[in-house]
Amino acid sequence: MSIKKLEIIVRPGKFEAVKNAAKAAGAHGLTVSQVEGHGLQNGMTNKAGGAAYKMEMVPKVRMEVVVDGAHLETLLKAIGEAAHTGEPGDGKIFISDVQDVVRLRTGERGSAAV
Repeated sequence: MSIKKLEIIVRPGKFEAVKNAAKAAGAHGLTVSQVEGHGLQNGMTNKAGGAAYKMEMVPKVRMEVVVDGAHLETLLKAIGEAAHTGEPGDGKIFISDVQDVVRLRTGERGSAAV
């Protein structure tokens, strides 16, 4: 069976909803990083004290999840629904194949280690 790694980039305000949706959809582990970046919108413009300023790098949360491929579509749907606002900057999910996984504590490999 295939193993997939999802790299999920979302708005910080959507982190809890996405985390809970991923867990409910069968994700057992999660790695989280605070990151900055921009997509097609190339940042955002904010106003402070009447003056506008450009924020090229926007705060985001990156989550990494490794799952058995059988759970992929369920997980994608749950994350998509939790992260969606309909506005630019909702984020992206990058999906990669994982060649193998080893659980260090037990030596289990493959889907059993996920």
